[in-house]
Amino acid sequence: MADTNRTNRREFLRATAAVTAAAPFISRVSWAKGSPMQKLQHAAIGAGGKGRGDIAEISGHESVKLIAAADVDSKPLDAVKENHSGVKFFSDWREMLTKLGDQIDTVSVSTPDHTHGIAAMSAMNMGKHVYCQKPLVQTVRECRQMLECSKRNGVVVQMGTQWASSFYDRMGVQHIENESVGKIKEAWVFSYKTWGDGDPRPEGSDPVPDDLKWDLWLSVAKNRPYLGDNYYHRKNWRRRQDFGTGTLGDMGCHIFHPLYAGLKLTIPTALRSETRIPNEHNWAFNEKIEYWFPKTPHSKGDIKVTWVSGDRLPPKRILDQIPPGTKMDQGCLLEGTRGLLLVRHGESTPICLPREDFAGLRLPKLEPINHYHAFVDAVLDGNRDRLKSPIELASPMCEFIVLGNIATRFTWQTLEYDAENMRFSNNKTANKYLSRTYRRGWKVLGA
Repeated sequence: MADTNRTNRREFLRATAAVTAAAPFISRVSWAKGSPMQKLQHAAIGAGGKGRGDIAEISGHESVKLIAAADVDSKPLDAVKENHSGVKFFSDWREMLTKLGDQIDTVSVSTPDHTHGIAAMSAMNMGKHVYCQKPLVQTVRECRQMLECSKRNGVVVQMGTQWASSFYDRMGVQHIENESVGKIKEAWVFSYKTWGDGDPRPEGSDPVPDDLKWDLWLSVAKNRPYLGDNYYHRKNWRRRQDFGTGTLGDMGCHIFHPLYAGLKLTIPTALRSETRIPNEHNWAFNEKIEYWFPKTPHSKGDIKVTWVSGDRLPPKRILDQIPPGTKMDQGCLLEGTRGLLLVRHGESTPICLPREDFAGLRLPKLEPINHYHAFVDAVLDGNRDRLKSPIELASPMCEFIVLGNIATRFTWQTLEYDAENMRFSNNKTANKYLSRTYRRGWKVLGA
């Protein structure tokens, strides 16, 4: 007997394909509630690390069923098997997308950074809505390709910066939009983390573990010998240029968000690094990168934003305004015409300084938002306004973040950036880092 539910799904997708192409913001799967299919069919690309949490949160929505998961490491898949029944498992996400085809409605991408772009765009080209971990991609060109791909396919895309939906980040955005401390004159973003490495890549190789498909883990990156857990898999890939984006890419997407969304920043016109130049394989640490952005509705004029990490800190004249004992691990500092706004990353209420000047300040009440469930709900009802990290915001924000990594290669040089033509107007050598070439045999599916 034919599978009636699957047939109904295919018929619905065919019937709505033309509507979706003509009006991208109409949900393709509004039938999921109250229909024979009942739930969105979700597939996960990446099941370990952050992928474990992404699977749990997205499949925790009452209208979602996890039907498939792919990971190059079998250990995380073993953990998924313990918590989900009836799930199909793959080592190669390309095989999963190709074999399951129209059975999948939504996809999460929770791999190392270098695979985000190819996996997410492949899913989008197959009409899948995508929840993609931060940073969206490693290069400027991929940022733009991701945005164009989402528009062309009419799909919902949310970046995995879950703190963007927290009370604390949203309060920070409100303070900026309400101009609680006046128009913003200058800003600093800081993180204590040091996702870099000043040492050269070790010589030799290690045996590839039996549970790891090393060639699939490399995906779009050049082939190379495997080096053990302390160098690549499972966490230290963040330090490596071919696989991660350093502290700036790893934490910047989180910490910049309230400043970026509140100020309504665009793309910088210039940037400058005062960071140790990274070596051939690894990102640097203790970063300092200055960006210059055009004037926004909530800035005093053109605005300078400075990123610092590791041992680097905002200037003393700003830090002296922070009350002693205030936790200052990661966050944003915004200097306004009437005071200072501190938005700390994590569960900390924003502070307007000096405190006595803002003692009576009140903001409208905020309702709770589940970042993951907002993605699912936007897929179901087509209302993208509920998203706090939609592709339309995430793509340009990631663009200026990965531009900062390029700047570290040209420390002490001010790079003038022509966003319209996607090029540095005063440094031709820097332009080669705006894009990357995928390894032979790897391409975006459906491109």
